[in-house]
Amino acid sequence: MTHSFVVHIPDAELEPEPLSPEQIVSGTPEVTGKVVWESADGRQVRGVWQITPGVVTDTEADELFVVISGSATIEVEGGPTLRVGPGDLAVLREGDRTTWTVHETLRKAYAINL
Repeated sequence: MTHSFVVHIPDAELEPEPLSPEQIVSGTPEVTGKVVWESADGRQVRGVWQITPGVVTDTEADELFVVISGSATIEVEGGPTLRVGPGDLAVLREGDRTTWTVHETLRKAYAINL
């Protein structure tokens, strides 16, 4: 994308992003998302992401995100437990191994550096 733009995050239409079965700890969480901008070299990505209730594991990229709606508890292996909800800004470090317990469908806007 070469021009400035705006995305209304609460109403953004998202596409399915299936989880690997190994990531699902409990429940039947479903992930959807949409990349709204990517740098020419693919090392910076901006987008919208959503997950329904359940418990999943992940290995994180260098990410900053803002929660738009919903809530979750993110346990960082060897680190803090983060409780996030609407209006919260969070930072995850590349390589963080996390367990997400999603209490209510969580939607976030994110910026990832790869």
